[in-house]
Amino acid sequence: MTGSMYASIAGLRTHMQKLSVIGNNVANVNTEGYKKQRTVFRDSVYSMYTSGSNGTEVIGGINPSQIGYGSRVGSIDLNMSSSSYNPGSPMDCALTGDGFFLVGDKEVAKSIDGTDPNSLKSLTLTRVGDFQFKADGYLCDGNGNPVYGFLVTGMEDGKPVVSDQLVPIRKPRWEKVPYDRPAEDENGNDITVPDYKYEIRYPTDIVEEGEGDDADAVVGPLTDTKKPQHEDNRVNSSTGEKTDNETLMKDLDLAEFSSISIDKGSGAITGYSREGNEPVIIGYLAIGSVSNPNGVTHVGDSYYQCQDGAGDLRICMLGGAQKELGITNVNSYMCQALDEDGNPADDGNPVYPAGTAILGTGGTKMMTGFLEGPNVDLAEEISALITTQRGYQANTRIITVTDSMLEELVNMKR
Repeated sequence: MTGSMYASIAGLRTHMQKLSVIGNNVANVNTEGYKKQRTVFRDSVYSMYTSGSNGTEVIGGINPSQIGYGSRVGSIDLNMSSSSYNPGSPMDCALTGDGFFLVGDKEVAKSIDGTDPNSLKSLTLTRVGDFQFKADGYLCDGNGNPVYGFLVTGMEDGKPVVSDQLVPIRKPRWEKVPYDRPAEDENGNDITVPDYKYEIRYPTDIVEEGEGDDADAVVGPLTDTKKPQHEDNRVNSSTGEKTDNETLMKDLDLAEFSSISIDKGSGAITGYSREGNEPVIIGYLAIGSVSNPNGVTHVGDSYYQCQDGAGDLRICMLGGAQKELGITNVNSYMCQALDEDGNPADDGNPVYPAGTAILGTGGTKMMTGFLEGPNVDLAEEISALITTQRGYQANTRIITVTDSMLEELVNMKR
């Protein structure tokens, strides 16, 4: 068998692989957020017939004589550049520039440790921002994966207090509390009438046990099982009965909003309360930035993983919002849950992770009401399809020619 047979077989294989890449690009010509791939060929191994040599005083140098054995796929690259944007619903978000939205299941938050940047790689990256709040109160993408960001844990002097802990974004809860509503009697005199109103109860990072200087801060993840820090005489929103401070946050209903919007400059998620129509900042979107965007690993469904080829994953906020918010790193150290007596819990409770370092996003910006379109150029792909087809045909021709030559060689004995 001649080397041309093996070389053409290698060429058929590589052209078929390129054809698969082109077919995948064309198949996703209308897929939101899709990033096209490019196949790069490399020549394959060589057989050395004669080595090269330098010239002498008598003769000149000799070039090496080599015969190659086909081609191979050198790389299949991702092109992460943006191309077009398609109008969508008000909650849709699209990024311009490098950057990714962060999604993952609800359990991923337990493994994120601000002191270990590699723990952030357990999150999944995506460019498709088709976001909606689901029935359980979590902000999810179109596949039901919770979206990660930074929650508002309370209000101080009319400004939101934002945690630096990266968690799934979810609605706060509210409860029905009694208050004296101003009114007038039949004679026009000012009176107060007992009534109820809804008040937002935020999740909290710190629950203080004790009072004054003796208070112990119990720092943990943003769970719904923390006690709300407010006064007594609360009313359960479902039963209308009074409860005490021992009632857990999970007993409260999720806050209801007449509308929810996302700010394109800071990523702030704001809802307008159904009762009173007052604006409530729920949280802020987190943006992931990698050292090499073209080196992320495609895992399907418009999702990517930050593995070794992509470098480090850094967590950012749009527009440098962390500076304006003055985020306090209340979780910037490792801490452990305490038991009822204020001692470290020894019943297997995990050590809670530290907060996450938050950086600026550089040139990454966001548009709302749009979804990012694919960056596939159909004309370019069809042109590549034609040249690939011709290359495949040429390699098949080499096989038939080689076969004819071998046939002549075999027939020489007849």
